[in-house]
Amino acid sequence: MAKSKYANRYAGTAKPENQRSPEYYRNHAEYNKKARERKRRANNNAARSYALKKGLVKKGEGKTKQVNHIKPLHSGGSNAPSNLEVISTKENARKREKQKKK
Repeated sequence: MAKSKYANRYAGTAKPENQRSPEYYRNHAEYNKKARERKRRANNNAARSYALKKGLVKKGEGKTKQVNHIKPLHSGGSNAPSNLEVISTKENARKREKQKKK
């Protein structure tokens, strides 16, 4: 396995509380290589971009408001305006949990 560019990032020092470990960066890089994840991220970014243009959300509101797909993309939903709604982060998490139980 090739040596990660983050392997010696914290060598000989205590890792600050707010910084991630080298293992995190290795796992994150592998995860982001997957075509499925790149496509999912692109779809979510497109939905957020549409909501920004229409004035439904503002930049920086990602922690409090999220653009939700009424019919999830993995269930055949689309990025059509009729399938998008802006809801609170908590409400979106509740809906996601509800979908997982089905």
